[in-house]
Amino acid sequence: MRSMPLAAWICALVACLNAASWSLITPPFQAPDEQAHFAYVEQLARNGRLPTSSTQEFAPDEQLAFEDLDVAGVSLQPQHHTIASEAQQRKLEGDMARVAAASSISDKGAAGVAASQPPLYYTLEVIPYAVGAGGGVLDQLALMRLLSALMCGVTVLFVFLFVREALPAAPRAWTVAGLGAAFMPALASICGAVNPDAMLCALSAAIFYCFARAFKSGLTPRVAVAIGVLTAAGLLTKLNFLGLVPGVVLGLALLARRTAQELGPRAGVRAAASAFAIAALPACVYVLANLISHHHALGIAGGVIGFTVSHRSISGELSYIWQLYLPRLPGMRVDFADISPPRDLWFNGFVGDYGFEDTFFPRWVDNLALIPALAIAALAGRELCLRRRELTRRAAELATYLTLTVGLLVLVGASAYLSFPSEAAAFPEPRYLLPLIPLFGGVLALAARGAGGRWSTAAGVLIVVLFFAHDLVSQLQVIARYYG
Repeated sequence: MRSMPLAAWICALVACLNAASWSLITPPFQAPDEQAHFAYVEQLARNGRLPTSSTQEFAPDEQLAFEDLDVAGVSLQPQHHTIASEAQQRKLEGDMARVAAASSISDKGAAGVAASQPPLYYTLEVIPYAVGAGGGVLDQLALMRLLSALMCGVTVLFVFLFVREALPAAPRAWTVAGLGAAFMPALASICGAVNPDAMLCALSAAIFYCFARAFKSGLTPRVAVAIGVLTAAGLLTKLNFLGLVPGVVLGLALLARRTAQELGPRAGVRAAASAFAIAALPACVYVLANLISHHHALGIAGGVIGFTVSHRSISGELSYIWQLYLPRLPGMRVDFADISPPRDLWFNGFVGDYGFEDTFFPRWVDNLALIPALAIAALAGRELCLRRRELTRRAAELATYLTLTVGLLVLVGASAYLSFPSEAAAFPEPRYLLPLIPLFGGVLALAARGAGGRWSTAAGVLIVVLFFAHDLVSQLQVIARYYG
């Protein structure tokens, strides 16, 4: 902690404040699945047990807030704004005060789409929920959102540290990566809401940092335990973390092999075994709990595998996943007839796709954003070409990052394939790729260096200003959507 530069803390603080501002401008329950995530925490806090139902029958105080805020009338209907009159505000405040002390919770154990998720994030959110209990649902929600904003700061802190380990000779580029991530609207908007993606991003960034440190300085027992603890926490935070597990396994195996060559077989095996043992503990508990409950041992992962096997369409699923991220190859069946997923789902989504995916920029803004995006990619590519010999020496490290990336992409694609072909792209959302944000920070850092010695500082400043402007305009877009 003492060795971290001041710039790292500044980047983390900027990220916290930015996410907090998003939490203030986003109306209550107008973030993805926030109603269900709030209900999950409410079940934990009031009943002391996990949700047991995915129905939408939430507690009376939450339902009353939905009605007074006209959540259903505003969501997915950009022409409708949130409540604005004094009469509506007085009614909301009066109803919340009336039910704050006497409300009861549904005994149905309902938490909507969040019911199947692990409990770690929601357990932490019980703390601000309890602190705000005297003020009712809206005060509790505001405090819970601030905890997510704090996790945004943790994410950016580890992005900074990851780039510092990966590019030790470029201190100015570390700040470019940190501030670029801090001003990234896609990250700040989801961390300004009650959503386990906020914690998933923080844990993922920490894992990327641990691997960068281990490949640079060796797999010490402390780093091995840290990777194991972070992996265990990730598995208890959100099921999407399963996509990162193959990369974690490969990285530990490669590091154990290198440690064995340098310090002897026992040292490598001991370090990797401690990480695997700690990481596997929650997975074993998860499988045991599913078996006791007479569910599939692998839960949602088992459902994906079962679906694929029952349809005997492994090639079809692989083709679908490929087209979800890359241009279709000759001979592949057309799975996306009306859209280009790399452009329409992912790029345009990261340019601006907020709320319930009903707040976005005009098409010309998406087209304009291609210019700086291509410039950043070109500068980063130039830097990689200049340092291609170093890439060869770091092949094991790069293979780990690649496996982490591919694993997450495949999980998201396989989950989306569950609803195909009735819905070609109902599941994929840009936020599902945010656990890879350390690599995004790395690209920004490479782009700043790729501009060359004389221009690297100017390029870094320009990148940060670009992301600040993008974040500011995105917030104005959300304000116009809900309050204009």
